[in-house]
Amino acid sequence: MHLPYIADQTYSNTNFTQNGLPKAEYDNCTFINCDFSETYLSAISFLECEFINCNLSSAKIKDASLNTITFKDCKLLGIAFFECNPFLLALQFENCNLNHSQFNGMKLSNTTFRNCTIQDVDFTNTDLSKAQFTNSDLTSSNFENTILTNADLSNAQNYTINPSLNKLTGAKFSRNQIEGLLKDFKIQIV
Repeated sequence: MHLPYIADQTYSNTNFTQNGLPKAEYDNCTFINCDFSETYLSAISFLECEFINCNLSSAKIKDASLNTITFKDCKLLGIAFFECNPFLLALQFENCNLNHSQFNGMKLSNTTFRNCTIQDVDFTNTDLSKAQFTNSDLTSSNFENTILTNADLSNAQNYTINPSLNKLTGAKFSRNQIEGLLKDFKIQIV
């Protein structure tokens, strides 16, 4: 079954919580000030789309395709990103709230998280190699068996990452956040 193809459209100030977004392939579409909270976006395909100032909290994205997607100023609370289609997955986040979302087991190399709130987020078994966490707050986020090779956390805050449980080769960290790497070792830094 082929989905309808929709290209180069802009959706503004639309509430999709009642009727949902029609199942289709959305190519180069822009969604501005739209409410997708708790909607089903399952099996919908998004290619090179941009979401600006949208609420996608608790949206269901099982088998959704997210290929080269940018989220700006969006509320993305409690989303199970790991359920989306991994094929050609590419995401960028700017000024977003991703609290309580789940990225466990995903391949997210080269992903940018800029000025984001990323609290209580699960990054277990996630490939975040070359990811950038510029000015992002990672309070209580879980990093276990996570690949952070060449990732840049030099401007990130409030992370707790155990070096013995994660791959950190070439990763960048700030000196003033060094205790986030040593917390699990029960040592005192003075």
